Amino acid sequence: MSEPPAIRVSDAEREQASLVLREACAEGRLTLEELSERLDETYAARSQTELERVTRELPAPALPGRRRRVTVSIFGSVERRGRFRPGRRSYVFTCFGNVDLDLRAAQLSEPEVTVVAFALFGNVDVYVPEGTQVDVTSAVVFGHARDNGHDPPARPGAARIHVVLLGLFGTLDLWRLPRGAVGSFRQLIELARRRHRGELDA
Repeated sequence: MSEPPAIRVSDAEREQASLVLREACAEGRLTLEELSERLDETYAARSQTELERVTRELPAPALPGRRRRVTVSIFGSVERRGRFRPGRRSYVFTCFGNVDLDLRAAQLSEPEVTVVAFALFGNVDVYVPEGTQVDVTSAVVFGHARDNGHDPPARPGAARIHVVLLGLFGTLDLWRLPRGAVGSFRQLIELARRRHRGELDA
């Protein structure tokens, strides 16, 4: 006996699934990168079975702990990466130092977060996964603030990040990275630059 045909999903069901994923990210159950990947699966799903897979094996909730709201580097270097919980509004400050803030595995407790970065004779690099909705505002005196990397259209339901880059004799860069990118921060920056120049496939 042949199996019954797969039940096709509707646009409304895809939107509902994207809402579930976004809530999971807000609860800290999915990182930004995982959210972006599963949203791609959601909008590519054609059957109920395919759509059900997007909520598979969600990571365990984030461990209780304080949210990371402030990152400071003075005459030094600070790296923040991996699973951590940024606050709804987070601040980064460097004076004669360097800060690398990698948000790709961050567990957001809010659907929208704001990162305010200020560099005084220093450098700040912020890393986000491609496809994340990122708004960039910048103001720099004697330095630069740049939005780098390949930026495909964001999926509906994706988390939104507001990045404010402020500098005085400082440099600030936002780097958009493809899912699964690994390596040192220097290697990730070079990857984003090459994709931005069109040397690598999107």
